Amino acid sequence: MNIVFLDRATLPPQTTLRQPCFAHRLQVFDYTAPGEVAARIADADIVVLNKSKLSAEAIADAPRLKMVAVAATGTDNVDIAACRARGIVVSNIRNYAIHTVPEHTFALIFALRRSIAAYQDAVRRGRWQASGQFCFFDYPIKDLAGATLGVIGDGVLGQATAAMGRALGMQVLFAAHKGRSDMGPLYTAFDEVLARADIISLHCPLTPDTRGMIGAAEFAKMARKPLLINTARGGLVDEAALGPALEAGHISGAGFDVVSVEPPPPDHPFMALLERPNFLLTPHVAWASDEATQGLADQLVDNIEAYVAGQPVNLVG
Repeated sequence: MNIVFLDRATLPPQTTLRQPCFAHRLQVFDYTAPGEVAARIADADIVVLNKSKLSAEAIADAPRLKMVAVAATGTDNVDIAACRARGIVVSNIRNYAIHTVPEHTFALIFALRRSIAAYQDAVRRGRWQASGQFCFFDYPIKDLAGATLGVIGDGVLGQATAAMGRALGMQVLFAAHKGRSDMGPLYTAFDEVLARADIISLHCPLTPDTRGMIGAAEFAKMARKPLLINTARGGLVDEAALGPALEAGHISGAGFDVVSVEPPPPDHPFMALLERPNFLLTPHVAWASDEATQGLADQLVDNIEAYVAGQPVNLVG
């Protein structure tokens, strides 16, 4: 059984990838450029990838391919329709980030709500000494207790984020799908969440329906000038509209761990925001605690072994 891992460097080096329990030949590449994919998987029975793109053309040139094991939850980098047409099994990773992503989400929330980065930078610049007293009040500081958290996306990560919010004394609103009014009493209308929330946190997948779900029109509806947090997927927010929303005061701050193009090019709109005290950008690492990445790697091999044993799990498509 030939297994090819296209982008091992997308997992931390300290993460252990155990050898599958069946006879196999494993080829591991740290990175694979788009033009190299077809050649590298030409004789593969199983392809393992995280963020490398697997196109219909590359799949067509891999006659032995039987399984695609995605080392992530999101599978938008794989042509699922082409796999389905060939009968190729696609599996993904589930529920591994139930602690790390919500914790990162609240790390961003705490840092912005209490202006941690802004105060740290001010101290570095000598502002404390210049103040002439025991403290200074250049940036806003607000509690989370009593604030309203709007959660967009009600999967395990959205639910875990909501549980953390409730533990901190926050009121939690789960947003109904945009444009829907028939989802029942557990959900609040999308536009109402925009209007009522002090903090809005995104935890939904990137689909044709969710792409660009928050743009200039939605920012204008955010009556309480909330923080906007995105640890889900780049592309959920109109990235060109974020800077103007911050400048206009439609939102009080933003914390993003994801961008539509990763890494973002130097001319990406977010790169012009990095000096703002109310904008934080981390490099898509919300998922990447040591505990979570090891759980991911273990589940990845579990998925492969289950498929070879004739009992595939975590199927996509």
